[in-house]
Amino acid sequence: MNTETQRTGAQAPGTQEFETKEPENKKSAAKSVAALGYPGLLLGAAVLLSTSLLAAGHLATKESIKERQAEDLKASLAQVMPTTLYDNDLLESPVEVIDSDGTRIPVYRGERQQAVTGVAYAISAADGYGGTIRMIMGIAPDGHVLGVRVLSHAETPGLGDKIETTKSNWILGFDGYSLQNLPESSWAVKKDGGQFDQFTGATVTPRAVVKAVKQGLKFYRRMQTALLVPSDSAEKDNSVNDSSQKNNPSADKPSTQLPVANGEAR
Repeated sequence: MNTETQRTGAQAPGTQEFETKEPENKKSAAKSVAALGYPGLLLGAAVLLSTSLLAAGHLATKESIKERQAEDLKASLAQVMPTTLYDNDLLESPVEVIDSDGTRIPVYRGERQQAVTGVAYAISAADGYGGTIRMIMGIAPDGHVLGVRVLSHAETPGLGDKIETTKSNWILGFDGYSLQNLPESSWAVKKDGGQFDQFTGATVTPRAVVKAVKQGLKFYRRMQTALLVPSDSAEKDNSVNDSSQKNNPSADKPSTQLPVANGEAR
């Protein structure tokens, strides 16, 4: 009896102790979960805020880049087509020339008193010494060059980079010339029997540029009639098809989005 009583007495406190501690353990676990939950919520909120800020920053940067590109293009257009020739916004509604292979080429047209006073578009020479030379050229309604400027290139510093107006006035030599007042055979560097100077120690670069400008003039000659239609009389889709090339596959035409002249290697 004493032994049984002692066992019973020994178990009772243990049982009571277990029953007392179990709720405390549950409370402790709940507190731990709650303690872990707050940092998690804070971290989630921080991630959400960071993502939102990054997205907003991306949109703002994207718009800023677009605005900067538009400003740069407008400045380049002003150099190849004097602003005194037109009173419209060149960037507002460029005409898209669609060639026979579906390539769309944006053409910017200056207008005044419901008449086209000049056009401008990008050209490129794939055969530059350092790679493709991207340019923009302006042309008067009668087909003469209003101006040519380089947009980008990778020509040799001190040699081929003389195509830049900051390095020399060489590229201004195209102004005033057309396929009418200068025979096509003269649209070459002097080394090739043409009209235009080459650079000392660098013939490939000016040769490529001359050919690209000549190609750009041929492009205008093919599209002249359509491009001189004022915007208020143009088609609603604001596009022009280069139908002449559909019937003449051998005609000079842009091989990419830009009229490109194929040149020679040095």
